[in-house]
Amino acid sequence: MTEIRPARAADAPSLTRLLTQLGYPSELDAVTRRLTGILPSATQQVLVAADGSRIDGYVGVERRSALHDDERAEITGLVVDAAARRSGLGRALVAAAEQWARQHGLHTIVVRSNVVRPESHLFYAGIGYVRTSTSHSYRKDSTTTTGRA
Repeated sequence: MTEIRPARAADAPSLTRLLTQLGYPSELDAVTRRLTGILPSATQQVLVAADGSRIDGYVGVERRSALHDDERAEITGLVVDAAARRSGLGRALVAAAEQWARQHGLHTIVVRSNVVRPESHLFYAGIGYVRTSTSHSYRKDSTTTTGRA
């Protein structure tokens, strides 16, 4: 029987496998380090769908605040193992993230979904999320220079 529970440090190998399925291959040491940093956080949570020792999915959620918007929760990652998709686990994980948000006094939940995942756009719309914007994401290694004076 599957239960949704907070992640544990011992879940790092399963989470590493799930991140690869999501398109974010990572080294186990890196995932372990990141997870170890998140576990004690009061503003972040990683929840897993566990059936015994098997982890079939996870959702990450965190409290976010910004000057331009009210405080909110943001789903930072959601993946269900390919073998367990279309089983309701994604809905259960999102519901657990929403419950975490309510328990923390947050009434708005935001999620970002990459344009290369149209199936996730349909999933979120199907559970009541409304697309509010489309944007580009930029990244820069702060140790590099741009060559501009």
